[in-house]
Amino acid sequence: MPEPKREELKVHARRAVLVSVVDRREKGVLADDLDEMRGLAETAGAEIVGTLLQYKEKPDPATYLGSGKLNELKQLVEHSDADLIVFDNTLSPSQGKNVEEATGKQVVDRSEVILDIFATHARTYESKLQVELAQLLYMRPRLTRMWSHLERIEGGIGSGKGPGEKQLETDRRLVDTRISELKRKLKEVEKRRERLVASRRDHMTVSLVGYTNAGKSTLMSALTGADVYIADKLFATLDTRTRKWTIPNWGDVLLSDTVGFIKNLPHHLVASFRSTLEEARQADLLLHVVDASHPDAEHQIRTVNEVLQDIGVDAHEPLLVLNKVDALEDRSLLDVLRGKHPNTVSVSAIEGTGLEKLSQMVAERLGQGYLNVKVDTPVGNGKLFAFLSEHAEVQDREYHDDRVTITLRIPRRFANVLVDDPQNIVKNADGTVLRLVERVAEDEIDYRVPISANGSGRDE
Repeated sequence: MPEPKREELKVHARRAVLVSVVDRREKGVLADDLDEMRGLAETAGAEIVGTLLQYKEKPDPATYLGSGKLNELKQLVEHSDADLIVFDNTLSPSQGKNVEEATGKQVVDRSEVILDIFATHARTYESKLQVELAQLLYMRPRLTRMWSHLERIEGGIGSGKGPGEKQLETDRRLVDTRISELKRKLKEVEKRRERLVASRRDHMTVSLVGYTNAGKSTLMSALTGADVYIADKLFATLDTRTRKWTIPNWGDVLLSDTVGFIKNLPHHLVASFRSTLEEARQADLLLHVVDASHPDAEHQIRTVNEVLQDIGVDAHEPLLVLNKVDALEDRSLLDVLRGKHPNTVSVSAIEGTGLEKLSQMVAERLGQGYLNVKVDTPVGNGKLFAFLSEHAEVQDREYHDDRVTITLRIPRRFANVLVDDPQNIVKNADGTVLRLVERVAEDEIDYRVPISANGSGRDE
């Protein structure tokens, strides 16, 4: 099968009705909670001409909506002259088919709209593979009514149907073949990305994560001066980008911007984008960027943490960056967020305020992963000098006879190289001798002090 070649979708201006079924046991759910789905549908090219909200403890197994609401939907569609129905829920293949038959209009669900948007914004070879795989996995059980998804390059959300069921088995074989091919190619891409990320382990790395449209790209541009694509829309960034960030009084780190998250992100999409989020998995520090002006910021924070956990990212104590404080109409909302999350810093990436404080806090957090030590070693230890020039910040040298004492700062993960060399005596800043006590796991090395009476750093 040919290589993936996906141009920006020609999404037609469809007149759409938004529908959401909400568990009535959930408190505080309002009709304007459809705003996010409205943003998704408009990003995909639809014109919203009506909304329908139902509170129901359990979705109807046949049509998701109750029978009364289904009749109400028919009337709304007819009155608004809509030609598309968009559900803010994930429908089963049979539910979507039944609603289509009942209303005579095409039906798409939340997952399908998000997949369409991702397909529109995919630019790199990797992201195109990932999106196509997610689309095919979503589409396969829906082939009886969704053949047009294979022609999505020329379509858009809810575009016209295709040949139908007569080639169903052939279609499934073609889809299965393509799915296997895409998985194989993504495995190759994932290995290359892992090697790329591993090659950066000589540098401290920081990754931006957060809800979609939280301002991550704007913050990256403000911190690094990089010319990155910025747009006030959902999922403007799909590909991980890495730039050098020079932190005052600290040095250079690598800052990565990642794809934004959203609630109820299609699980096929999450699985497909695991390799793209490799930067976040391997980062020394995560900056969780939050749109502090959003009324549902707390729920967005929980959503991001859940997605991070789902993809295997250790989100232990990320630094919470409360962005867009310039857009806050009620400053008490910021105080509430700070009260719930003490480890925060408030910034406005677009105005450049709070960035100095952010840099200071990042330097402090990264500093916890460093050791300030003195290494006493022979002046002829060229191998050590080469290692230090690449991996450490040398602050001072003192020569005495045939030895030199080097004052330096080095990442903890590299300190074992200093301690393991019997030519070296390594001391902490307070003069206590450092030695390697235990290797817990890769990059989890426990350094302690305490030591033989002669202070040599080696047991006699």
